[in-house]
Amino acid sequence: MIRLTASQVKKIRAHLELSYPNEGCGLLIGTRKNDGDTTVTRIVPAPNQRTTDATNRFEVDPKLQFDLMRELDGTDEMIVGHFHSHPDGQANPSQRDQKMALDKTMIWLIASVWAGAMKDLNAFEVVEEGKSLKPTNLVFQ
Repeated sequence: MIRLTASQVKKIRAHLELSYPNEGCGLLIGTRKNDGDTTVTRIVPAPNQRTTDATNRFEVDPKLQFDLMRELDGTDEMIVGHFHSHPDGQANPSQRDQKMALDKTMIWLIASVWAGAMKDLNAFEVVEEGKSLKPTNLVFQ
């Protein structure tokens, strides 16, 4: 299960709508219990680093990710996942998403953004690395 606040969803929405018609993306910072229950404490929007195919692919800046990992070292927080949009598409994993899901500890939030407006937001967890994602509960606090 993943927990988000209304203000965090608002921040995700704003970033993804601004990124349209390209895929928008960012990182989720939070805490995770031993049972996998995850609470997001911070949203970190990131520019899509893709220079080609940005309308159907995304890439988070690796430097941003490493800087965050260093910043969070020694704290209770960690990078718990990422979010991205599917412009004019469904809020479900694409085949490419499933192939890119290589870390079982990461949550995937996928939003559908139609004509510049976010419609749906769904959460997924990795079942088999590089092969499949499954829906997980998304709780709004």
